[in-house]
Amino acid sequence: MNPELQGRTFPPVSPYLVGREKVREFARATSSSSRLAIDPEAARAAGYADVVAPPTFAIVVQEATLQQLLAAPDAGIDFSRVVHGDQRFSYTRPIVAGDELTATLTVSGVKSLGGHSMVTAESVMVDSAGEHVVTTVSTLVVRGDE
Repeated sequence: MNPELQGRTFPPVSPYLVGREKVREFARATSSSSRLAIDPEAARAAGYADVVAPPTFAIVVQEATLQQLLAAPDAGIDFSRVVHGDQRFSYTRPIVAGDELTATLTVSGVKSLGGHSMVTAESVMVDSAGEHVVTTVSTLVVRGDE
């Protein structure tokens, strides 16, 4: 893996329009028990404009930013050797159906450990007004040769 990736910021990805049905599908797939993620009326009664995405929904938006990293010709990442090592989320506010989110990825760390490489990437997501919604932090482990 190329250690010079550290500090690189990729261009923002195309905006992602969060759809109500996508939120509902994600909630069901992750066995969310929150009515706010399924029922628009419950979400409105709680003060939201529409259904509220489960906290891990941000990974759906982050995926496009990670694809930029994995596809970078100079990254030196063999995707067949990648294992997801860690995932964290830092929210300013919940994601709600109708949000249009734009994400920008920055590589915040690259290191080698025991013959393996680790890359940590932060994806900052803002809404259509440019306000921060969530930052996701992923650590990918690229397994070394056996």
